[in-house]
Amino acid sequence: MQLLIFSKTNYMKIFKSNSWKLLLPVLLFSTFSCQKVLEEKPLSFLSPENFYKNEADAKAAINAVYGALYTYDLYLQPMWNLTMLDDDHVSGADWFLGTSGAGNPQGYWGVDGPWVGCYSVIARSNTVLENVGAITTNIDATVKSRILGEAYFFRGWAYFQLVQLYGGVPIRLKSLSLDPTASIARSSVADVYKQIIADFKSAETNLLPAKDPKAGEVGRVNRSVAKGFLAKAYMTMASGAATGNVSVRGGADNGMYTYAKTVVAGLENISSKDYYTLARDKALEVIASNEYSLYTNWTDLWNKAGRNKTEHMWQLQALGGSAFVNELHNYMSAFSTFGRGAMWFTNNHYRDYDTTDTRVLNGVVHNYEMNNAAKTKYFYPSWQSYNYKFLNGATWANNGTTDDRAYTIKYSDVADPTVSRSDAHFSMIRFSEMHLIVAEADNEINNGPTPQAYTNLNTIRARAKTQTAPANLTRDEFRSFVLAERAREFVFEGVRRYDLMRWGIYLQVMNKIGIGQNNITKVRNTRNLLLPIPQSEINSNTLITANNPGW
Repeated sequence: MQLLIFSKTNYMKIFKSNSWKLLLPVLLFSTFSCQKVLEEKPLSFLSPENFYKNEADAKAAINAVYGALYTYDLYLQPMWNLTMLDDDHVSGADWFLGTSGAGNPQGYWGVDGPWVGCYSVIARSNTVLENVGAITTNIDATVKSRILGEAYFFRGWAYFQLVQLYGGVPIRLKSLSLDPTASIARSSVADVYKQIIADFKSAETNLLPAKDPKAGEVGRVNRSVAKGFLAKAYMTMASGAATGNVSVRGGADNGMYTYAKTVVAGLENISSKDYYTLARDKALEVIASNEYSLYTNWTDLWNKAGRNKTEHMWQLQALGGSAFVNELHNYMSAFSTFGRGAMWFTNNHYRDYDTTDTRVLNGVVHNYEMNNAAKTKYFYPSWQSYNYKFLNGATWANNGTTDDRAYTIKYSDVADPTVSRSDAHFSMIRFSEMHLIVAEADNEINNGPTPQAYTNLNTIRARAKTQTAPANLTRDEFRSFVLAERAREFVFEGVRRYDLMRWGIYLQVMNKIGIGQNNITKVRNTRNLLLPIPQSEINSNTLITANNPGW
């Protein structure tokens, strides 16, 4: 029995065979191996009758929901592999980008992971909502509310991922122990978003402020996180329904190309302005809460000492030395001595930063050797070296052997760079995004940038020590500038692909590149707009009669 595989068939196995109780002892950030998870052995004598009796039981159950993120279906690798490798700013080794990064996700071993993993999250969340709500004794009322809020949040979060990756999907709001319906048809995109918004709102109501003493341990979601994701959902819907033009730097000449935006399928009948208003107002609530703030220095975000503080609204906690880690350090860090060189961002993107921008000055390293006795590594590209001759009190010089690969430092500061499974945390949402949501939304609401839009955009640029955005931009120009700013701020944080998708320009941007750096193809067709539904789900769910187009 595969406990962590949640196709409809396996979803039923877990909840109808009473194997659901194996989920209960899973602790937050647990470190058991995949092999142990898959063993069909009784781990306890728990049953529905003797569990869900007190606060400890409720906490164990919600910890199992968090535990679903730490699997080979989600953030061990597939979620970021299928998103971060598939955009216009990523390049890397062909052995790493040859599937998802080349537009062939079906060739990647984890292609079914997001579907399976998200429905695992949904199944566990439904179980919590059904059972924790019924606990009436031996539980603090505030803690109970928080746990229910976490379950609502994760169900909404899972459907948010699913609708962006697969389009309309089946909506399950009950465990199969209460609703044994075997097959459920796909809901419309609009209806899935309705459920997402309802769940995020319920989470917002039940969760606690970040600084509340009962908000829980580091790594848990809180009220502002729910507000932030609600703002993201509203923004995704609003931009998907918007019309107009978007300009993006790209192509072989790194020029600016303007694309006519297409409306995202399923969002044709909503008011873009109305949903942008909702997004802006919710992001402003997070800003006004004073629970979070920007780091003064951008690099402090990525130091071990800066984790889970001030700007990181919610970070996925790494599990160093365990199988259940996100393994970001292996593939994305130039400092890694294990998997160094698997992934970097393109020179086109690198050139889109101002020369004073600390996000590139201090946020990028290269596989160059310094011309000294020690042959110190990491230097900026030869074609920009004059800008960066002096760095961190040292004078740098290029020895002439270059490979022009720009690696991020975001996941570099780990306990041990020589091991494959080190302790790089992953930010699921940062406070800086609230400012950029306000900037984007206010521009769209008012058909051009307002002082508030400029202020929030320039707040992010000021922290990066770069110049303010050009004055007197039109709506489309400001829209394009914010999109580019989001790319500069969130490169390799799993944002760019979703941004291109929600603006309806993904295919145009990718195909303008054609063959990118390191001969990685960026050519895409309409099937790449959505991931394929797992064949196991199609085989078992009789109401899903066809896969997504092209698959």
